Parts: sequence; C-alpha cells; structure tokens
Amino acid sequence: MSEATNIHPIFNSLLSREKKEGLLKQNGVVLWMTGLSGSGKSTLAKALEFALYDLGYKTMLLDGDNLRTGVNNNLGFSEEDRMENVRRSAEVSKLFASAGLVTICSLISPTEEIRAIARDIIGEEDFKQVHIDCPFEVCAERDVKGLYKKALAGEIKNFTGLDSPFDIPKDPFVRIPTHEQSLEDSLKQLLEAVLPIIKLDENK
Repeated sequence: MSEATNIHPIFNSLLSREKKEGLLKQNGVVLWMTGLSGSGKSTLAKALEFALYDLGYKTMLLDGDNLRTGVNNNLGFSEEDRMENVRRSAEVSKLFASAGLVTICSLISPTEEIRAIARDIIGEEDFKQVHIDCPFEVCAERDVKGLYKKALAGEIKNFTGLDSPFDIPKDPFVRIPTHEQSLEDSLKQLLEAVLPIIKLDENK
C-alpha cells in the first residue's frame, strides 16, 4: 500500500480531549479484553457496559464478531489478517477514548506481538489489558458457538489455542478467572479495577 502524500492532519486544532472528558464527567480509556473463544469476553463486556450505564458512565462496546461484520469484514484469520484486524480495532478504540468514552474492546488478540500493536496505537496510559482467563479445556466444554467441535474435527484451521497460539498476558491490568468464579463475581472484580481510573478528577 502506497503512502498518501496529500494528507494534512488537523489534530492540533480540534476540540481538546480534556474538554470532552469534562463534559462527560469521566476519563476516556480502552479496556482491551483478551482471551480464548468461549472464555466469557463478550458476556462480561456486555455486563460491564450495562453496569457502567447504570452508574452514569458513557461507553462504547466493540466486539470482535461485530467488528468482523463491518469495518473488518474483508479479513480472514491468517496471521497477517489478525494483525490488521487488531490494528483497525485499536485505531477505532483510540478515537472513542479520545472522545472521552469508556471503550470496551473484546477481541481474542492472541499473541503478545498483536497486543503490543494495539498498545502502541492506543497509548500506554489509555490501554488497559483485561485478561479473561479460562483454560482451553473449559472453553471447549462450554463450546457456546460450536466452534471447538469443528476445530477439533479439523473443520476449522488456525483455531486459537489449538493450531494457532495464544500467549497468556504477562502483566495485565486485571486478570478475571471466569472458570473459577461466577459472572457476578467477575463483574464485581472488573468494576473494582475500572471505576477508579474512569472517575474524573475534577481537581486536575
């Protein structure tokens, strides 16, 4: 892809992020939820969004499957396409966070290299990695989408955790062991981690 030479960014003249956050009375952030298929990412992401709404926070939920029906609908599951999937999702997440929204991005994003791309795009301060921790065997037992049965039968190639790697996050913002606790307890743990960072410090 050739680089465009006629682009003139206007970032410096836009309404500031600080003003947008002040209007919304919250800090923008990206909660990057990573984990195996069936680990509970989407379920917990939806529960978190509803809980934050009830508390008066403005959010945007970006789910991997939803993104693949729209902005990422031309991508497959090769390593190159996975990286592009994450790159686009990270760029979109960055825009929402800069508008002051609590952005919940739920993607498998399986490798440290791929997640580093997202972190570099979004920025260290805004990127909060949430590891939805559930072993392959438990996810396979749940098999909520019927994908594990197909993958184990060889009908799906490049399946994360089977014939495509999943790197366990080394130092996540928070780790949620969904195989060890209920949805209610997982949501409580996540809220306890998230609320202090999205609450606006009006004395800043």
